Amino acid sequence: MSLQDKYKELTDLATNLGVSNLQVRDQDNVLYIDGTAKSADDKEKLWSAYGKIDPDFRAGDVVMNIEVAEGTTTDYTVVSGDSLSKIGKAHGVSWQTIYEANKDIIKNPDVIQPGWKLKIPTA
Repeated sequence: MSLQDKYKELTDLATNLGVSNLQVRDQDNVLYIDGTAKSADDKEKLWSAYGKIDPDFRAGDVVMNIEVAEGTTTDYTVVSGDSLSKIGKAHGVSWQTIYEANKDIIKNPDVIQPGWKLKIPTA
């Protein structure tokens, strides 16, 4: 069984999670998996899947170099007349992206209030 076959479940998961710049290569009996996950949660899912295939991580036949894309945000204080669309346009992101990043504050995306401090994910 090749390493690509042994770890097919892991590489398929990486593809399904939308890991960007995904590169999978077999070199000197080691499978290298590189890419950028959308979130730390997605990265953890990949490590969990790897743990199911090699529970003790003893095989030593996989090297996963998975970065996490999320995390960089800009703080923004809502002012009178703002909307998520207007804020998003000014920062180059969609209103939905801002809403998702601030669900703990925003209950209704059509209603935001001056003074609220929002996290704006970088584009």
